[in-house]
Amino acid sequence: MRSTLPSLIAALALAVTTASACGESGSGSDGGPIKVGLIVSLTGNYAPLGSEDKKAVDLAVEQVNAKGGILGRKIEILFRDDKTLPDQAVLGFNDIKNDVTAMIGPVFSNSALAVEPLTQREKIPYLSLAPASEQVKPIKSYVFVTPALSEMYAERYLQYFKHKGITKIAVAHDSKSAYAVAGYEGTKKFAGQYGVQIVRDEPFQTTTTDFSPMFTHVKGSDAQALLFWGTGAPGVIVTKQYATAGLKVPLMLTGSQASKLWLDPVGAAAEGITVQSAIGVVGDHLPDGPQKQIIDQMAGPYKQKHGYAPPQFAQDGYSAALLLFEAIKKANSTDGEKIQKALESMTLVTPNGRFKYSPTDHSGLTPDDISVNTVKDGQFVPTDWAKEQLTKTLSAG
Repeated sequence: MRSTLPSLIAALALAVTTASACGESGSGSDGGPIKVGLIVSLTGNYAPLGSEDKKAVDLAVEQVNAKGGILGRKIEILFRDDKTLPDQAVLGFNDIKNDVTAMIGPVFSNSALAVEPLTQREKIPYLSLAPASEQVKPIKSYVFVTPALSEMYAERYLQYFKHKGITKIAVAHDSKSAYAVAGYEGTKKFAGQYGVQIVRDEPFQTTTTDFSPMFTHVKGSDAQALLFWGTGAPGVIVTKQYATAGLKVPLMLTGSQASKLWLDPVGAAAEGITVQSAIGVVGDHLPDGPQKQIIDQMAGPYKQKHGYAPPQFAQDGYSAALLLFEAIKKANSTDGEKIQKALESMTLVTPNGRFKYSPTDHSGLTPDDISVNTVKDGQFVPTDWAKEQLTKTLSAG
């Protein structure tokens, strides 16, 4: 008995060491699939947005798995519906946090802000699909954002206003939406740098269905443009009512309307409206090169599968998946800390633009990755100014 005890202890120590080493590689360390959490809205007000994110992530997973997966293992998505409710996002996160290597989502900024501190606490690499600036300002080491930030959309419009000679604007924003509030604050923050003055401030709520008082107020001001920060139904409603309001100043919408989810219900009222978007939404108008190639890699199969071009939200989901997959490859591991470090040194071309994450920048994009478009024949077409700016950006990249 005594002679076998040292051997037994040595065997147990070896087993513990081996198990610990395997455990360092994260979920599915037995050679099974690498599990990634995805929390988006498939029900509730943001269901049209979340459904596009999910379609795009599913496509990215399908494509990478068809090539053998990552590190010799397939990718598996563990999905939860946040029902466009922050508390449901938290429940979904808690349900899968122990089973996943990393997390993508949500698209609803309020839900994203609820999940963010949990991913940081659990040290799970997290790629948010929401653009609210406060997610990464200040930096949280495990939190990264995939869409261009709200304040970047604000600054891009201000650049465009300066080009157009617009110096006075009215700004409407949904006071209950973290995305809209962040965009509004970004507009105020950068306006002076571009010689723009906000002459009319029009807050509204997500449930607003009558924007006629706002149009009356703007008519009575000397605003040269109306910048509208809102997501979902308000963007549709305001566009339809704008068409019959007799307002002479242009209506300017942000990236949350860069989708058939806005185009289809608005119909003819969309013609001539100015709408921002991620660079991938207008990929057909870009010059040949790496950026266009990665957009086509997504857009062709997406359109074949779903019957329409990928909208803004699909661009975000696909880009998040590409960033995460590349980080796992670069880390050569599914260990959360190693993936986090890989993300912080990531440079990657995606449909949303060229990401350059760093320890001091977890958004990775700039206003240069945003297009300012007009709607022509039911399609988003870059303005001449946007074409010129995007061509410069792509040439420099």
